[in-house]
Amino acid sequence: MEYEKLLEKAMKDLPEKLTSRERFQLPKGDIFYEGNTTIIKNFGEMANSINREGRHFLSYLLNELGTAGDRDGGRAILQGKIPRGRIQKSIEEYVNRYVICHECKRPDTHLVREGRTLILRCDACGAFRPIGRKK
Repeated sequence: MEYEKLLEKAMKDLPEKLTSRERFQLPKGDIFYEGNTTIIKNFGEMANSINREGRHFLSYLLNELGTAGDRDGGRAILQGKIPRGRIQKSIEEYVNRYVICHECKRPDTHLVREGRTLILRCDACGAFRPIGRKK
């Protein structure tokens, strides 16, 4: 009897609508500016959440944003004031290209280099595809 009362109370205390049913959420950059520098405060956390090496992720961002930068612990420091929207768009493009499986749409992937070709392999469905140069 005690169990049912506790279960009923727990169900009543739940929010009406849960924020998300997906297990993977696109990381949002915690971005701020110091003078003429842009700092992504949670860069290390973002790299961990998408299960990619920070070096590869940062290299892509710097190339896409057309700037120089470096890592400082768990943050990334970029030269120049880069708009938040532009940074977030580059993060989304990276995730779509280097993280999400194009077959099953899951983030359970890893990058493998075979010769000179970079391949995205999905651990969930077994699919794999070469990642070519951007057109």
